Amino acid sequence: MTARWVVDEIKPARDLNVTWQPISLLFKNEPDEDSDYYTASVFTHNLMRVMESVRKAEGDDAVFALYQEYGRRIHHDQDRDFTAAEALKAIDYDVSHADAFDDDSFDAEIRTRMDKGLALCGDDVGTPIIAFDDRDGVRQGYFGPVITRVPPTEDSLAMWDALVTMMNVSGFWELKRTRTERPEFGERP
Repeated sequence: MTARWVVDEIKPARDLNVTWQPISLLFKNEPDEDSDYYTASVFTHNLMRVMESVRKAEGDDAVFALYQEYGRRIHHDQDRDFTAAEALKAIDYDVSHADAFDDDSFDAEIRTRMDKGLALCGDDVGTPIIAFDDRDGVRQGYFGPVITRVPPTEDSLAMWDALVTMMNVSGFWELKRTRTERPEFGERP
């Protein structure tokens, strides 16, 4: 939902240049191999390998379309049995990138990119992480915001502006409250 918030509401209104980075829940959480979570983590990790193949060939800007297609399938269609080739074909990307799904040579790049994000906000966080330069030009990062639906435009922009303000306050670290509802994904983008 945070990605949709950034793309649908914030990016057009604040003229952002967004670079999407991976965070592997397989690497981050190291789940037990006999758990259902392990299977899901391996699947999404391997999908990230395909994203890194696309990034390597097409550049940073090509990554989001594939990320969004994965999200449509996983969250809107409740489909966790699709192949990387099917997702690539759906957005008219070269299906040869699907070969990266089982190619662990992309893991070092995933880990490097992930570790850069975690270095900005600590290892005791999850996803999403948002990072940008503060008013002094220093790269800062936060875990979150975790949202269950995209707020209306006015609220979205106010929330973004508050995040930017907090990023500029030395000594500010955390806001949190317990989530009591599941994400509402809305219509399939």
